[in-house]
Amino acid sequence: MSITTMLFVPADRPERFAKAAASGADAVILDLEDAVAPEGKAAARENAARSSTNARTFIRINPASSDDFPEDVSLLARAGFRNVMLSKAETPGELERVVKELGETVTIVPLIETAVGLSNARELAAHRAVPFLAFGSLDFALDLGCEHTHEALRFARQTLVYSSRLARKAAPIDGVTAAIDDAVLINADASEARSLGFAGKLLIHPKQIAPVRQAFQPSETEMRWAKQVLDAVAQNGTKAVKVNGQMVDRPVMSRAERILSLSASYDG
Repeated sequence: MSITTMLFVPADRPERFAKAAASGADAVILDLEDAVAPEGKAAARENAARSSTNARTFIRINPASSDDFPEDVSLLARAGFRNVMLSKAETPGELERVVKELGETVTIVPLIETAVGLSNARELAAHRAVPFLAFGSLDFALDLGCEHTHEALRFARQTLVYSSRLARKAAPIDGVTAAIDDAVLINADASEARSLGFAGKLLIHPKQIAPVRQAFQPSETEMRWAKQVLDAVAQNGTKAVKVNGQMVDRPVMSRAERILSLSASYDG
């Protein structure tokens, strides 16, 4: 499952579901947690239950420690949803509770939003139902009492990337940028995430899709370099070769191949 942009939609706003699905985001998350007031959660569940189910639609359910969790998983079982984002995921045992209710075919994206969740990130990523982790950076900063800045959260982001790699899972998805209309800031946040090894970003508005995709898509300079590297290797075979003064070895070749492969995925 290749995902770069995941767009949140409040589940108590069903009039937005179709627009979100047509927005161009790689995945849509119908949100039953933070975006919905307590008095609106029952109606939000019913809206979600009536929505279409497909491989690119996820339901963000409330934390396993909350009173809403049993109702949320009951909804998912009744409606046949198999893509879940678990808020404030902290232990593999919480993931097992979801599997018990929904079966072994369920896909769970743990949202890391607490220090405990970060501490257990490798075990969460390694769970059989998990394709990748996601970072709930705003709630994480609140849990730690730190600022929501690149510097304050860099260790947490790096930990999620390392944990995902150690678990042999796909790279994680970064948290949201609160700004909606500041394309420069959104792009900068996404570029920071990409530089650390993230595969994509959570979004709160369709306007954020374009600047995030731009940040994660290889630049013309990167693609030109990658083509030069692979062309030089093709011409020289196993002989040592330099490109722009750089010795090309297997890691360099692999990076070039990865850049062109990523570019092809955007073109498709």
